Amino acid sequence: MKLHGSLQTGGKSYAAGDDIAWHQVYPFFLVHMLMFGGSGFLMAYYPSDTPTFFLFLHGGIAIAIYTVFYLTIFGRDEVRWMFINAGLGLLGIWSQIGWILSLFGKDIGDYPLHRHIVPFLYFVLYTFLLRNAILDLASCREDEDRRRVVDMAYVIGSVAVYAGSLLMRE
Repeated sequence: MKLHGSLQTGGKSYAAGDDIAWHQVYPFFLVHMLMFGGSGFLMAYYPSDTPTFFLFLHGGIAIAIYTVFYLTIFGRDEVRWMFINAGLGLLGIWSQIGWILSLFGKDIGDYPLHRHIVPFLYFVLYTFLLRNAILDLASCREDEDRRRVVDMAYVIGSVAVYAGSLLMRE
């Protein structure tokens, strides 16, 4: 993948336009974001009632930093896809968070709207990362025709998973 900004990883510096191997990006971010997203999820929904200010501070700083990394690594056009994911994902986020909470005997409606902001934003960031990993693993980032097919499969697959999780909760 070509970087859209400069980055240093593993003691090596890369300039904008340099190629970087997918395995230098995705494993780190997928694990790192899962840990921070998981902690944000627990803070938002765990019975200890984490103060909203701390939840927003902890989650907000991490989300801002991830967004800067995303702009550097993936570029403005790809980050635009993150917002497309968000638009598509409102139903998906609601269904997925609701499904996860149902595993713990909770309902998404048990919490005020502001408690969902950090987990929802992590969901947007994580699904954005998953889509980019799929593009790179399918080697279609530079092939517009193949990329359209993968993008369409991603959208259809996402809607199917979201609808399925909604049906599983009913």
